[in-house]
Amino acid sequence: MPDPTTTETTATRAPIRKQFRSKFGMPRPSPDSLERQSRVALLAWNLLGGDAAVRFLNSHDEALGGRPLDLAVASPVGCEAVEQAINARAERR
Repeated sequence: MPDPTTTETTATRAPIRKQFRSKFGMPRPSPDSLERQSRVALLAWNLLGGDAAVRFLNSHDEALGGRPLDLAVASPVGCEAVEQAINARAERR
C-alpha cells in the first residue's frame, strides 16, 4: 500500500494541456493582405452579387492565371488585376 505522504495529490499535478490547439502552422496574414482581401470581396459582392462573387473569387480564372482571391491577397498588383476583372465582369452584365 503506498504511503499517503509520498503520493502525488490531484492539486499538485501539472495542469492538463489545452485540448484544442490551433492546427495552423502558417503565419497570420499581414494587415495589408487582409485589407486587399476585404476590398476585392466587397467590390465583387456589390458589383456581381453574392453567389457570383463567391464563384468568381474562389474559382480558377484563366485570364488572371489563378484563383482571384489568392492573387488579390498575394500582392497589390494582383489585387489591381482582380479589381479590373471584377469591373469588366460587371460591365458585361
